[in-house]
Amino acid sequence: MQHFLDFEKPIAEIEAMIDELQQAEDHIDGALHDEIEKLKTKSRKLTEDIFDSLTDWQVTQVARHPSRPYTLDYIDRIFSGFVELHGDRMYGDDGAIVTGLGRLTGRGVAIIGHQKGRDTAEKISRNFGMPRPEGFRKAQRVMQLAERFGLPIVTLIDTPGAYPGIDAEERGQSEAIARSISLMTDLTVPIVASVIGEGGSGGALAIGVCDRLLMLEYSTYSVISPEGCASILWKNADKAPAAAEAMKLTSYQLAKRKLVDEIIAEPPGGAHRDFDISAQLLRNAIEQNLKELSSLTPQALLKMRYERIRSFGTYIERA
Repeated sequence: MQHFLDFEKPIAEIEAMIDELQQAEDHIDGALHDEIEKLKTKSRKLTEDIFDSLTDWQVTQVARHPSRPYTLDYIDRIFSGFVELHGDRMYGDDGAIVTGLGRLTGRGVAIIGHQKGRDTAEKISRNFGMPRPEGFRKAQRVMQLAERFGLPIVTLIDTPGAYPGIDAEERGQSEAIARSISLMTDLTVPIVASVIGEGGSGGALAIGVCDRLLMLEYSTYSVISPEGCASILWKNADKAPAAAEAMKLTSYQLAKRKLVDEIIAEPPGGAHRDFDISAQLLRNAIEQNLKELSSLTPQALLKMRYERIRSFGTYIERA
């Protein structure tokens, strides 16, 4: 059953009517076909109107949609011959980060991405997509493997943030994040990062240093969640919608500030409405950017990456 967000209730009502008519149509030989088509057209138009005017908080809700495609959904549809690599060779395996090797139109690539869970058991095993240090160290191991064999790196970002638990802190959470960021700045292979859902805090940054940053249309990227920001500024998580507005965390807001290189359109109503179309659009963007980056020498790649990071942010000089 399709899950609808609060602001999608008008769409849900029409879709429910369509379902009822389709069930009735099975018993009366297609007599309701024209009415069903009219309702489908009305639903598409209403979906377009609603999604053309989403607030930043509503975009955040879409980015977190429980039916949204996750890393493994995209891997299945974009890459061939994927072989998952487990463990950091230091402590253990972290299900919140998926790593491995695969092929993109015949070319070998290293793939790293956050993975959330669908049902309760998987959410727990994946720790809701919040990596511990062993997850980041697993990612580092695959990055080093990619460097050794000259494989481009593709990362898929979708996490509320790095896990803040005591066990993660005991095993060096902040050091693991910092080392990942440091390692990625020095890699001589192309790196394309894509935010496919939530891009939260250090958990996202740890696999987000790149040559090209792509964002799906209804994804978010921020230093903290809107709820966390509201709790700090107003001591009230209910102020999350106001925080989301102030944080400028959507793809279009970030593109205005030249922090995002490309926004990838999503199917009407969000990526969860059609996994295959969403995957094809993402695949096309990744392929095009890797093609452009592959023509650069390692030295040119490092220079461009350095200049790209140095260009972030604005400031005013005063006498």
